Amino acid sequence: MLGEVLTATVTPFDADGAVDYDRYRELCAFLVDNGSDGVVVNGTTGEAPTLSEEERVQLVRAALEAVGDKATVIAGTGTNSTAQSIHLTEQAHEAGANGILVVTPYYNKPPPRGIVEHFRAVAAATDRPVIAYNIPGRVVINIEPETMAELAEIPNVTAVKQSNADLGQARRIVELGLDLYAGDDNLVLPFVELGGLGGVCVHTHVVGPQVKEMIRLARAGDLEGARRLDEELAAAYELIGVATGPIQIKTALNLLGHEVGGLRLPLVEASDEEVAQIRGCLERLKLLEPARA
Repeated sequence: MLGEVLTATVTPFDADGAVDYDRYRELCAFLVDNGSDGVVVNGTTGEAPTLSEEERVQLVRAALEAVGDKATVIAGTGTNSTAQSIHLTEQAHEAGANGILVVTPYYNKPPPRGIVEHFRAVAAATDRPVIAYNIPGRVVINIEPETMAELAEIPNVTAVKQSNADLGQARRIVELGLDLYAGDDNLVLPFVELGGLGGVCVHTHVVGPQVKEMIRLARAGDLEGARRLDEELAAAYELIGVATGPIQIKTALNLLGHEVGGLRLPLVEASDEEVAQIRGCLERLKLLEPARA
């Protein structure tokens, strides 16, 4: 098992825009000490589209150095080129990643049988567990239940990160015997209630312990307690919606003193209005003292 709470990590940059590996190690260690069972490297939140191959490999190695055997390290290797995805998967495997996260190919809109063959080819490049990442909001196509059933037949495709709020489709993933992870932060509890394992989250950069406790309560049968915690996390869900990720979570981390730096184009810094909204969310979560008038 790769864990219940997996945090899709940001990639810290220094003042010159280079990857700050020391800060990244510190961030990974912090997350594991604060509710995360594992970290996801080189995902969308990590600005993977703007990272070089060498940066990707070094980030996987840095995460492994930081967490040791206390947590898992999952490497994002999916692109819309099967050949490149295989290559990145081989590199992540060699670097020592514990699992692989592969997004549905984007932009070129493959038919269902193309999706299956893509995952089959990428999964064959490693013996590590592969998480299929279904996020129709970013890649335009949804992995339909019939296609998901075919993916479940690939031996090392063991889990799905599902960024689709359809509870019927989520339940079908569980019925197929795959580990279900919520890909949207506000879906963690609904998915756990129907048999999901946890979430691949962004808000756990700042509310990891609360999310871990919410899952624990739900698994223990205390749904009332879990739902109460879920309600208390409303400001965290609101924070995620303020701006495109990882703009919002990098802004939050910087406000909290983690100093993860800026972003690489085409992403840009949060506007003054967005910073104010994010600060307000952090204040409601009692992570920041209210600003004095």
